[in-house]
Amino acid sequence: MATTPPAAARAAQSSALPALALIAGWLVPGAGHFLLRKWIRGSLIFVSIVSMFLIGLALKGKIYSPTTAEILDMLNFAGDVGTGLLYVIARVFDLGQASVQVAIADYGTKFIVVAGLLNIMAAVDAHSLANGRKPS
Repeated sequence: MATTPPAAARAAQSSALPALALIAGWLVPGAGHFLLRKWIRGSLIFVSIVSMFLIGLALKGKIYSPTTAEILDMLNFAGDVGTGLLYVIARVFDLGQASVQVAIADYGTKFIVVAGLLNIMAAVDAHSLANGRKPS
């Protein structure tokens, strides 16, 4: 039975860590930073993004579905998908599906989209930290 030398095991683990931090950070806001033991940064990201998403839903914001009808709908969908599992949960429970009828609902829609874009930025930040390209 062959055993892996510790240096080779660390190299294999460290090469998988950036991708894992990126994917985990996209699925759950702040999870990529939690994997890197950046507890405060991960907590701030989690609270900020989940709060923005929930405020957007409370303001009756729209959750976009995949469509090719209009370019702005496709861009808003890309922003919504950036929230990861929050988007999946919202779609499963049919949240944010009403049409925008009041002006404040448009603000809610923007809160949701910006939460997704912020989550993508946070996931990329976790990836850069894991790669060592960005100092902690």
